[in-house]
Amino acid sequence: MAGHDASDRFAREATVEPDAIARARTHALELGADPVSPPIGAQLALLAQVSRALNVVEIGTGAGVSGLWLMHGAPRAILTTIDKEPEHLQAARRAFSDARIAPARARFITGRASDVLPRMNEASYDIVLVDADADGVIEYVEHGLRLVRPGGLVLVPRILAGGAVADPVRRDPVTTAYRSLIQETQSSPAVIGALSIVGEGLLQLTTIDETH
Repeated sequence: MAGHDASDRFAREATVEPDAIARARTHALELGADPVSPPIGAQLALLAQVSRALNVVEIGTGAGVSGLWLMHGAPRAILTTIDKEPEHLQAARRAFSDARIAPARARFITGRASDVLPRMNEASYDIVLVDADADGVIEYVEHGLRLVRPGGLVLVPRILAGGAVADPVRRDPVTTAYRSLIQETQSSPAVIGALSIVGEGLLQLTTIDETH
């Protein structure tokens, strides 16, 4: 455990966060939001870049931090961000403006993801980031897999639940939901999944594109 803690600390210290994202993080923390860590943000940017993402959805805005990381990696992408907290969305608007991101590149939707996602077009997005209520994570991932194109990505940060998922004694609903999600997606014939344990953890899922 000590070795993992040291590696995690090194990853945090080694990650260079762009100034606009660092400012957004400061404002997010002042609001009481819980944005993704810099190492997770860097992974989001890399995945957005290598997938050449053009249409991205994030569930839970983190007051703009995760969206900025995604757009850092996908500078031509259009981002749709969904959050039930208007104050967090407003902070994201300010963060995007501060980063000089054109208003036409971001769409802000206030509401519960469980109400918004069923109305969105399936197979229309390159990435869906699920960073919202842990108790709804399985439902949101199911929607995400429906919304992404073949070969698209569904990304779930915080999947390790602060180390609780690895502890077999922990049986609370949140831990159980995350653990079940990992197990079900690893054994599913419809997706390929990988689990990163850097930072708070990141579950990476891609739908299988049978045309290749």
